[in-house]
Amino acid sequence: AHRAYERAKVEKGEAVGTVAAQSVGEPGTQMTMRTFHYAGVAELNVTLGLPRLIEIVDARKKISTPTMDIYFEEDKRDDEEFVRKIANKIGKSTLNDILKNFNVNYAEMNIVVELDKEKIKEKRLNYDDIIERVKKAFKRVEINNHILIFELEPSKRTIRDLRLLADKVRNHQISGVKNIGKVVVRKEEDEWVIHTEGSNLGAVLKIDGVDKVRTMTNDIHEIEKVLGIEAARNAIIHEAKKTMEEQGLTVDIRHIMLVADMMTADGTVKSIGRHGVSGEKASVLARASFEETGKHLLRASIRGEVDNLNGIIENIIIGQPIPLGTGSVSVIMKQKDRRK
Repeated sequence: AHRAYERAKVEKGEAVGTVAAQSVGEPGTQMTMRTFHYAGVAELNVTLGLPRLIEIVDARKKISTPTMDIYFEEDKRDDEEFVRKIANKIGKSTLNDILKNFNVNYAEMNIVVELDKEKIKEKRLNYDDIIERVKKAFKRVEINNHILIFELEPSKRTIRDLRLLADKVRNHQISGVKNIGKVVVRKEEDEWVIHTEGSNLGAVLKIDGVDKVRTMTNDIHEIEKVLGIEAARNAIIHEAKKTMEEQGLTVDIRHIMLVADMMTADGTVKSIGRHGVSGEKASVLARASFEETGKHLLRASIRGEVDNLNGIIENIIIGQPIPLGTGSVSVIMKQKDRRK
């Protein structure tokens, strides 16, 4: 067993980086370029395929379709009422979603709004919370049971101002977590799960009943901010693997792990490219060979940098044997198993 384990290890001097690049890059060329919909759910857009893979290795600060999968603790998993209540608390709702009547009164220069009790109940919202939010946002508002009258400021009493106020009233957010838009509640196997458009891991993890272990976001920087670099490394591996598998491609997990390790080795998530891993190599010649050659050589000569020629690229440039494979050893001695 020990011998099998030793055999399974990568050979000393193997070009692991090159092999990883080939192994991830080759199936990457076969990926589709579209933004898909979730299987069976038309409501949520998710970036898949090559664009998503590029997004991961570029370590983009703003990803195109941030989403979250929110799971619940054991005692709440099959409580649909509880899950829907949380979904409505998390998802974005505006006054427009709970209106019965909306009347712009040009004669009185005000807006009369009637709230729909049924819709408030259906969305599992709290009437007092809604009124509280409205009072905070609008200074001149009269509230009489479910009827709200919005007045204009005395100095701004034009028709244009009234129309602007009407838009502001309609689009006023009455519930939801920052940065989260649409939410979809689905039953998966034996439990209720919430999928969201938009992501806010920090706020969602504070909600009672949410399973802090399984709840996921696809925003790697957010994971780094909330849970730390180790979690971000796992997220890079998980997201890259998932992206490949969704396209029906299998890549050995070790190649993806190597990429994730390189991206997070310095304690922050860095992109692979001229602004990250490749642009920050210790060797001047290696940096210059990648992109922005003049800039790197100029800066290095100003600072008087020394290149120790430890890497591959710099040795190729000056025509020396490279420290890979047979070039990585000067002499090697095989130790026989002395226990025999």
